[in-house]
Amino acid sequence: MPRAAFTLKLFCFFLLLLGLISCNEEMVEPEGGGSIRGVVIHAETEAPIAGVSISTKPATSAVVTDEDGNFSISEVDAGEYNIVAQKIGYKVKGVTIAVKSFKSSHVTIVLEDAVGGGLAPGKASDPIPVSGTTSQPTDLTLRWQAPKANSGDTLTYDVYLYESGNTEKRLVAESLSDTSVVVRNLKYNTTYFWQVVVKDASGRSSNGDVWSFTTMALTNARYLFARAVDGDYNIYRSDGTEANTFRLTTGVSREWWPLLNPKRDVIAYSSNEHIEPQIFTMRLDGADKLQITTVPVAGYHNQGIGFVWSPDGGQLIYPHYDKLYRIERDGSGLTVLATAPEGRHFRMLDWTDRGNKIIAQTIGQNINDSEIYIMDSNGANMTLLVENLPGRVESPTFSIDGKNVLYTRDAAGFENTEGRQLDSRIYRRDLETNRIVDLSGGKPAGTNDLYPRYSPTGDKIIFVNTPNDGFGPFDIYVMDANGSNRTKIFSNATMPDWK
Repeated sequence: MPRAAFTLKLFCFFLLLLGLISCNEEMVEPEGGGSIRGVVIHAETEAPIAGVSISTKPATSAVVTDEDGNFSISEVDAGEYNIVAQKIGYKVKGVTIAVKSFKSSHVTIVLEDAVGGGLAPGKASDPIPVSGTTSQPTDLTLRWQAPKANSGDTLTYDVYLYESGNTEKRLVAESLSDTSVVVRNLKYNTTYFWQVVVKDASGRSSNGDVWSFTTMALTNARYLFARAVDGDYNIYRSDGTEANTFRLTTGVSREWWPLLNPKRDVIAYSSNEHIEPQIFTMRLDGADKLQITTVPVAGYHNQGIGFVWSPDGGQLIYPHYDKLYRIERDGSGLTVLATAPEGRHFRMLDWTDRGNKIIAQTIGQNINDSEIYIMDSNGANMTLLVENLPGRVESPTFSIDGKNVLYTRDAAGFENTEGRQLDSRIYRRDLETNRIVDLSGGKPAGTNDLYPRYSPTGDKIIFVNTPNDGFGPFDIYVMDANGSNRTKIFSNATMPDWK
């Protein structure tokens, strides 16, 4: 019996001991403020540095080192802090330290001498263009004079640009070692402000003066065309000279088939920015680009071409496979006007207010299988005008008075599955007499005339001429309405419009 009692007492003792151990394991260390203590010394001499400003991130107290280089920050919450030490004449230094509750954390910060004696760098000066200059190009090189620097000091530059009416700065160059930077694709007739921030190797900086310039205004440029540069098509506007030729789009997508609205207030064009070619509009200076369609301009042998404005400029009509669509200029009111004959798609179009007629090319799977129809503006009374002749027939367009139609056809009757033409010529057909006249009598042998349109006055025709080998350039010409006086006005350009 005494042995059993002893065993029971021993068992209870172990239970008590186990409970005490468990309680100790579950004890939570009390939370409270810690502190940061430190010293700042010189990197080479290890001498203490007095008067150094000490700050922390997250923010606590801001203090200054005493004559012995020491500093102390008390009542700091537990956590990780970045301690920043700075003094004129020394490089700014930051170190990271962990603070625990009721503990004092110590740190030694080593400062290096700053290059240039600790003074902030000077300002950039002498801007080019001079501040207030006007008529600047939309691709422009900004230049400035570097400030004087101490021996061995390295300066870099941040350049900011913002336009009039917009307070948001755009960083156009950062940590630039050169004293110039190119800015591109600026808006026409717009005032820009720019500023250069100079930085030295120690991280000090100086904000420069704010300078300004104004870009050039567009002239009375009534010609539109597409041009390929490095494989990318973009839209250009011109007064008929290369000196006054302005690029309106800058995308890496294919942007072409530009058409000036009859009211001369916006330009329609197609872009495959979103893979499928859609119709966009923009202002005459290239601003305010807006996608109009969601149903793409597409069909047999069609990558976003063939659409046209209504005579009053309020609507567009465009081909989508076998459907001819009409849409308001703001993108509303999409309507099917007509359906192409079975097995055919709509491609190139025109619309005249003389009798309110639409002319349309239709095409089959074979690119040479093409013909031209004329119909009412509501799509009714579709009538064959030019049958499927040997060689390709395309590019129908009305004369100003609506009495004649221009179109092109390969007079050689050549039918290549890849669409090559040998002798594409411009023909004029009188809609009353059906008399057909060849207007390409002056065309050089081995070339094709393409994409004809009448001038706004009706006495000229603008068109494209290109070698028939498929490798030569596309050049834009004008000629008299009877086919005489052919004159080249733009090189490396296609799909012209002239209003």
